[in-house]
Amino acid sequence: MKRIRSAIISLSDKTNLKSLLHSLKKNNIKLISSGGTYKAIQKYGFNCLEVSKYTGTNEILDGRVKTLHPKIHAGILHKRNNKKHLKEIKSNNYESIDLVIVNFYPFEKILEKTKNPEKIIENIDIGGPSLVRAAAKNYNDVTVISSIENYSELINELNTNKGKTSLNFRKKMSRIAFSETAYYDSVIASYFDNSSKIFFPKKKTIYGNLIETLRYGENPHQLGAIYSENKNFKVNKIHGKPLSYNNYNDIFSALTISKTLPRNTGTVIVKHANPCGVSIIKNNLKSYQSALECDPVSAFGGIVLCNFKINKNLALELNKTFLEVIIAKGFDLSALKILKSKKNLRLVDSSNYLQNSFLKFNSVDNNFLTQTEDKTVFSKKNLKIVSKKKPSKSQLENLIFAFNVCRHVKSNGIVLASDMSTVGIGSGQPSRLDSCRIAVSKMQKYIKSKKDVVAASDAFFPFVDGVEKLIQNGISAVIQPEGSIRDKEIINFANATKTILVFSKTRHFKH
Repeated sequence: MKRIRSAIISLSDKTNLKSLLHSLKKNNIKLISSGGTYKAIQKYGFNCLEVSKYTGTNEILDGRVKTLHPKIHAGILHKRNNKKHLKEIKSNNYESIDLVIVNFYPFEKILEKTKNPEKIIENIDIGGPSLVRAAAKNYNDVTVISSIENYSELINELNTNKGKTSLNFRKKMSRIAFSETAYYDSVIASYFDNSSKIFFPKKKTIYGNLIETLRYGENPHQLGAIYSENKNFKVNKIHGKPLSYNNYNDIFSALTISKTLPRNTGTVIVKHANPCGVSIIKNNLKSYQSALECDPVSAFGGIVLCNFKINKNLALELNKTFLEVIIAKGFDLSALKILKSKKNLRLVDSSNYLQNSFLKFNSVDNNFLTQTEDKTVFSKKNLKIVSKKKPSKSQLENLIFAFNVCRHVKSNGIVLASDMSTVGIGSGQPSRLDSCRIAVSKMQKYIKSKKDVVAASDAFFPFVDGVEKLIQNGISAVIQPEGSIRDKEIINFANATKTILVFSKTRHFKH
């Protein structure tokens, strides 16, 4: 146990400061502070010694240098059981500082508010992290509090131990403190990388805030949690059971697809992170019905994302199918009442969700792969019509729609579409021909009307057999990326069968 006799306090966020000061006063702890924190302490009516008077040195450089002084850092860092350290402290007329309470300049919040480099740079805290790191290193003798969330723990520790702290408590606060400084530095490093357009620096740090610890991971024997770069998580569950690891995986898959659809239009149904039905029909009810019709069996126990606000009529239709999660840009009160009748159904409001990430990650052991997101916006400029027969306007629109959906399907992916809705999806097969067979079989099983169906492939057809399978089953047009040494064979086959063939200049695998 170590008694706390003096504390240095430096806070950008002064939330709950008053309650903390009452506890420090109760335990006769001397306070040292500076700047706005010093003024706040005085305003609350508590005694406090200003840093400049404590060190005998005025703040300089517009406040950039306040606490960076040997009297402060020696007071924190010296070992209390080291005779040499104690002798040096005494000879320099320094005092021990036993408690450091610091939170940092709000760098993340400033990034959200401005792009002005001067304001951003001035909100890189130097003194605060230095104090925290010093105290955290010397946790054997010093207590460090680097988060407002730990104030109540400190108060309880002091009250329980009559002004002292235990080694276990100090070690725990040290661990939290180093996490805080590492996170803070990671955000700053990321800012410099992004502003310099350096996507793959020599050393890469990933930072995140714990949103929640999950019941388990993909399977019950695995641990799981979800983190976010943003402290204000934008996926807002408003009803139902807690979200699982697999729920989140599906939710992010659906959200990613929805961000490539027309604004406030379209329905996405996802099962096991794969789309099993997508429609961008403008009528919201018909959009859902068309997406469901693509593969109603796979949709059972899946998740539905509506790229719009859900009303009463759609809620009644949604309630006919067992679903794990429904995501929407809001819910009418009447829709909420209907959907909440299923107590376990998870309802998620995605109104505030923005997809800002530029990089995506995939980890294995102690390694991780990273790449930029596939956010290509499809247009006619990206396409080449290579067959003699040309697509109509509606055929070309359906080809672009199908190709956009196809990039979100696990490779090898085949998507069949008609009337701006998917009518068959084949995914995740080692053989592209097998994906064609699956997509066709689903269309034949579930779709009653098969008018003017087009097909999209996420990569080129290496042989004629895949295209042949599609054409034999009524596909009128095919879109695929160019790049095969057999592209001419595919073009010749399309011409021979009077099939429309369109090449994309880009490939869109998703493994």
